Parts: sequence; structure tokens; C-alpha cells
Amino acid sequence: MAKCGACGPGYATPLDAMKGPREEILYLPCIYRNTGIEKPDYLATVDVDPRSPHYCQVIHRLPMPNLKDELHHSGWNACSSCFGDATKRRNRLILPSLISSRIYVVDVGTDSKAPRIHKIVEPVELFWKGNVANPHTSHCLGSGDILISCLGDPSGNGKGGFILLDGETFEVKGNWEKGEKVPPLGYDFWYQPRHNVLMSTEWGTPKVLADGFNPADVEKGHYGRHINVWDWNSHTYIQKIDLGKDSIPLEIRFLHNPDAAEGFVGCALSSTVHRFYKTEKGNWAAEKVIEVPSKKVQGWLLPDMPGLITDILISLDDRFLYFSNWLHGDIRQYDISNTRKPKLVGQVFLGGSIIKGGPVTVVEDKELQCQPEPFVIKGKRVPGGPQMIQLSLDGKRLYVTSSLYSGWDKQFYPDLVKEGSVMLQIDVDTERGGLKVNKNFLVDFGKEPDGPVLAHEIRYPGGDSTSDIWI
Repeated sequence: MAKCGACGPGYATPLDAMKGPREEILYLPCIYRNTGIEKPDYLATVDVDPRSPHYCQVIHRLPMPNLKDELHHSGWNACSSCFGDATKRRNRLILPSLISSRIYVVDVGTDSKAPRIHKIVEPVELFWKGNVANPHTSHCLGSGDILISCLGDPSGNGKGGFILLDGETFEVKGNWEKGEKVPPLGYDFWYQPRHNVLMSTEWGTPKVLADGFNPADVEKGHYGRHINVWDWNSHTYIQKIDLGKDSIPLEIRFLHNPDAAEGFVGCALSSTVHRFYKTEKGNWAAEKVIEVPSKKVQGWLLPDMPGLITDILISLDDRFLYFSNWLHGDIRQYDISNTRKPKLVGQVFLGGSIIKGGPVTVVEDKELQCQPEPFVIKGKRVPGGPQMIQLSLDGKRLYVTSSLYSGWDKQFYPDLVKEGSVMLQIDVDTERGGLKVNKNFLVDFGKEPDGPVLAHEIRYPGGDSTSDIWI
């Protein structure tokens, strides 16, 4: 926490956050849905302090009281957006369930190493008060409330609406959005009051994507292609930016500097990164700045295999952009000193679908001379590919997990579901750029007490580069 006379949670600026303490524990949702194991999802607390005797171990598990929730992403009751409010504390982790539509509020303030459930918001609250379902991303607002984006309506159709939770009672207050216009699909979002804007993205129709990916559904319009622009003050949907029919824009990140009127979005299917920016006219536009070429393959779902960019993040100093190619199996680091011309400065392969000796043969590759070797660490051959990423505050350590979403894990990486996911750590060269796997770090979720589990998004107790927004 920042040291000052009367401050709220987090840090005054992103650069102050970079000087924050080293992470000692991480929280990860662990998912049993689609694994064949009839156990509830749980929140794992992992010790990542190299001085600790429990380094790289799960030190606590908080099971949810229901089966098949599909915990997914998490957020906070308060973050750096409330830094000026000394009455606020970052002590509740918000855990929306992608499939059950429950929202768990977890107390991590009483004992950060042994979280406990504080409150459960039942799905019917979202259905009745907001006509939304499938909650995804949660961000804390400067007002003290919590804003959560949703993928659909209670019937499983697509609907890019939002729900607002009271930051003290965690009661559902209703929808954030006003007016008749709502995008047909939803997913992630970021907001920046200095530019009077909220930007949201689109994954797909919940009932269509729930059990797996069918390429024909892209043609039918069941998957997203737009960044949706909202007026922050009036809560109204004002513009859509088309990124192309095969795009599927997922994670969206503004630059951390609150004065910056630009950021990046990662598109999964087109495997592109687009820079979005405010124009001189005052509206918003986007341009493609990175493209990962597909590989021509045999022995796979389609003849062309996309990289499938599934998570992106920006270092707190706005110098580097990172993303994962879940199918190709690599993580990349780009220097974004010039946001219009990102420069690849680091890359590491951590498994994926094109490894040597696997079922897929690459017949044409614009990037690699040969298929990468399987990724082995501490004697374990790692199944799946790199997916969720989280960067240490100082930018020197990148944590990685390998599960995307249980329904798609089962389809693309059946071995991942059988063996469980992993968490890895990559050392980052923050001077020149460069990525190197820490060979001493492995958290193997295949060895959990109730059987192999799928661990997903990573959070630090003090906030991080994907949870905190500076306003």
C-alpha cells in the first residue's frame, strides 16, 4: 500500500505502483466444470515468495458452495480509482461466475492467506434487476461502486449489458447503461473518465460458445467483431468500431497513464492487436498494429491455425505490451514506445498445439523454421498453451496459466483437462526486452487434493496492471 497520511487503496499513479512491494501471494480461481470431477470451483491462494518454505505451493483453498459455476475473472471492491478516499479499503475480491451467473464476494481483508466468503449474489438478482447474465469483468469505480460487464441475457442470448453492485452492501443496484441501445454481445471493458469513455468488447453468444467452438458460428454472427464505445457520463452507447468479421476482440487495455487517449485490444480469431485512439474530431477509431500469421496445418480442426491471442496486458510504465497465443503456444513482448509501431523484443514457447511429435503437422509457417519442442519443466511435460498472464508491479516477472475456459479447454486440449493446468513464471528483461522461463517455478494444478483442476486468472492482493485504473 502507498505510504501517505490519508490515502485510499492502491497507488497515486501507475509509476508509484511500480515501486510497490513484491508480490508474495496470488489468488487464482480453479475450475472443475467440464473435468468430470463433481466438485465445486475454488479460489486458490498460492505462495510466490522465494524466501518462504511454501514457495510455489497452494497454501489455501476456498471452495464455492455450488457446483459448475465456472469461476473465471476477478476484480476488487476498491482499487487505485478510489486512491483519494481514505475510507475505502481493498479487502473484497469479486468473483463473477461465467456460467451460473452467481457473483461471490470474498473477504481477503480479514486474513489474506485464508480468504472466506463474505456474500453471494444469486443469479436471480442479475436476471430480475438487470435482465443480464454471464458476468465477466469487474472493475471498481471511483464512486465506490463495482461495475461488471455481462455476455448475455438470462436466456443465453448475447447482450452486452452491465450490472452495478453497491461497493458496501454488494447489493445489485441495476444496470449501469441507460437508453435503449445495447450492443448485441459483451465481454471485457475498460473506462477512462478523463476522456469521458468506457470501451467494451465482444466474445460471443453464451449459449453458442458454452460447450465449444464451431467455426460455422462465426459466419452466423454469433461471435464478436466490435469495440463498443460508451459515453461515461451519460452511460449511453454511442459508437461501434468494426475490427472485421473474424476478429473476436477480447481483452481491452487503455494505457495506464490516465491522460493517454489510446490503448490496445487483442483479437482472438484474427490473432491481431489493434490500437484504439481518440481522433481529432473527438470520436474513436482503431488501427491494426500487430498481426500473428496463421499456420497451414494438417491434423487439426481447420486447415489454418490462428495464434489465438487470448490475453494481453500493458506494463505499468506503458512501455511493454504482452500477449499469449494460446494455440501457437508462445508469449510475446512488444516495445510500445511508439504505440503505432510495436516492436517484438521477447518471445518464449510454453507448449501449444504445434509442438513436435503432437497430432498436428505444420505444412507452411511464415514465422518458424520448425515446430517447437514440447515444453518440459521440472520433469513435467506441460499440456495446453499459455493463456492468462499477470505482470509483477515492477514489470520483471510475468506469471502465466494455461486454461482458457473449461468448454474450450476440453475441445482444444483434452490432455489439459485430464492433467490439470499449470502456473509458470517468466523473467522479463525490462531494459532491452526479452523473456526467459524461470525453471525453478512450477505450480502444478494436476496435483490438487480433489484431482486435476483448471486454474485461470491471476490476482495480487495489492492490485495489479489489469485490475487497477487511474482516473
